[in-house]
Amino acid sequence: MMGYYVIAGVIFLVSSYVSNKLKSKFKHYSRVQLRNGMSGAEIAQKMLDDNGIRDVQVISTPGMLTDHYNPRNKTVNLSEGVYNQRNAAAAAVAAHEVGHAVQHATAYSWLTMRSKIVPAVGIASKFSNIVIMVGLALSVGGSVFGNLVFLLGIILFAVTTLFTFITLPVEYDASNRALAWLEDANMVTSEEYDGAKDALKWAARTYLVAALGSLATLLYFISMFLGRRD
Repeated sequence: MMGYYVIAGVIFLVSSYVSNKLKSKFKHYSRVQLRNGMSGAEIAQKMLDDNGIRDVQVISTPGMLTDHYNPRNKTVNLSEGVYNQRNAAAAAVAAHEVGHAVQHATAYSWLTMRSKIVPAVGIASKFSNIVIMVGLALSVGGSVFGNLVFLLGIILFAVTTLFTFITLPVEYDASNRALAWLEDANMVTSEEYDGAKDALKWAARTYLVAALGSLATLLYFISMFLGRRD
């Protein structure tokens, strides 16, 4: 299991670096005040209006970087700072979350696919590690049943890994939609646009690191399973 701990350690370090960098970027661009004086909530509402979306509500949610779009009740949830602030970081986040609402309204294929596998991912993420550990314990001594349990755990983990990779085009597309609208609608100056783009770039990297980390862990488990069969 030493290899697993090494992979987990590397993933943790890289994730921590990207997460801290993201927080630093948002803190920096939170000082770049929007020349148009609009808040994140106002930015989000205008982008919804410009895209002809009338059935989505923009609401405030507690916490920092807790922003998300909820397709079930059609709400753009903006953290308190983003909802009220009038800076490049807030504009970037607000427009990005509305980008997901636009994806939903236009039946963007990757978002539709991700939504369909959410129930399976919920089950897989809850039980995969437990099943893998039980399988490893039972497979000591070459138990066929233990190996089957281990394989089941790997399959469950593969479902969560697949989800992380399906999430990538969803997130990158939402950012691209956000940046295109901010520029086309003349919502930001060139300096503000550059700040929004840089902030969203680091936000996207958190998803990329998660996907690559999950894939590395999955490949390690697969190699363990194949090794135990030899």
